[in-house]
Amino acid sequence: MDIRNKRISDEEFNRLRQEVLMQWPTGKEVDLEEAVAYHKAMPESRKFSKKLLDAKRDNRTLVQPRAGVPVVEEHIKLMQYLEEHGEADLLPSTIDSYTRQNRYEEAENGISESLRLERAMLNGFPAVNHGVAKCRQVIESVNVPMQVRHGTPDARLLTEITYAGGFTSYEGGGISYNLPYCKNIPMERTICDWQYVDRLTGIYEEMGVSINREPYGPLTGTLVPPCISHAAAIIEALLAAEQGVKNITVGYGQCGNLVQDIAAIRTLQELTDDYLKEYGYSDVDVTTVLHQWMGGFPADEAKAFGVISSGSLIAALSKATKVIVKTPHEAVGIPTMEANAQGLRCTKQVVNMLADQTFQSDSLEQEKEIIRQETRAIVDKCFELGNGDIAVGVCRGVEAGVLDVPFAPCRANAGKMLPCRDNDGAVRILDTGNLPFSQELIDFHREKIDKRAAAENRKASFQMVIDDVYAIGKGRLVGRPKY
Repeated sequence: MDIRNKRISDEEFNRLRQEVLMQWPTGKEVDLEEAVAYHKAMPESRKFSKKLLDAKRDNRTLVQPRAGVPVVEEHIKLMQYLEEHGEADLLPSTIDSYTRQNRYEEAENGISESLRLERAMLNGFPAVNHGVAKCRQVIESVNVPMQVRHGTPDARLLTEITYAGGFTSYEGGGISYNLPYCKNIPMERTICDWQYVDRLTGIYEEMGVSINREPYGPLTGTLVPPCISHAAAIIEALLAAEQGVKNITVGYGQCGNLVQDIAAIRTLQELTDDYLKEYGYSDVDVTTVLHQWMGGFPADEAKAFGVISSGSLIAALSKATKVIVKTPHEAVGIPTMEANAQGLRCTKQVVNMLADQTFQSDSLEQEKEIIRQETRAIVDKCFELGNGDIAVGVCRGVEAGVLDVPFAPCRANAGKMLPCRDNDGAVRILDTGNLPFSQELIDFHREKIDKRAAAENRKASFQMVIDDVYAIGKGRLVGRPKY
């Protein structure tokens, strides 16, 4: 497939659009001009971009859950509960797995079964099947902005339906919704499909409606070094900006070390701004999101609140624009709405308590510089591999292992890089694989891991990785043998 980082022409976009809107009958409900008018008439309180920029200006951290059920009326009850009892600043509609795979007929069956059995038979909200009008029922049922959260490689029809339905933020991208989610879909395919999503977002922008776009930050969620998730987020931001997107939220999944996590959020904002300006996109507003711990959780609810609070602390001290909140039921399955609200209130308490506090240290500045060097090495190498075209370069970079996501199921991913924690719990790289690091950076990681190995009286090995994956569930951050 021939791809490049160039804005899709109106002629090509309109040709593609006719095909996309025919994928399911609800596509016929989309009327771009009418949808733009609907957005313009929307109260300011429901506009995601504005709320993010206001929070960034005021140094506030907004709280947002994950949530979604298949029946519209039940989804509305859930959203209203999380707004009122969870004190959520922003709300999601998490999309079901069938919709994520464009299996709309099976999603339709799931809705029917959910109504018949009076319980959720899908793991999210099937927005494509519900269509524009029902999406608007959800939007109009609450007083805060709503975002589409999903995991869809080909999200084009979902974007059309939900934008016309009044959603003002949309998560995902051609890298972050491929490598962590797919097995056999080529990178070129998802990059191309997400260029459509970003171009549609850009068209709304040109017509006077700002819709926020958010690359999925945590990737595979566990032990992802900051430079890997940063590189993916920055590249997705550059791809989106080329298609006309003006409001982007870049994300990072909590790794657990206080200094490294704060350094990560702060450098993510800085580096994204720098790359956008360097490549000519100086009119893009960038905000940040911290995802609370994405790995295994303790089953004990009291201990789970401890994990949630640690993520809340990092979000507040790093001055992340928003934080995606976990629940005390993470270890056992889909949370009740009451548990979801508890996680939100816990987070809200911590971020409010720390709103006026700052964090600075020498070790923080050192960590920020390491992340800068690593991230720039990856992104710049992708530009080099693409002869200046980042769409081409990231596809070649993934194939070469220059951008290598740990534990990703995608066959396109090299899977050679291997992370583990150092003696202080920061995520380091045990095997750099083909990452384009200088010898100085490689030695830095080796020294950090060797120090831990000496403290634990064992060799640095894959066993450390295994121990670290399960550590949080056992009440620790570093997977020490004695625990």
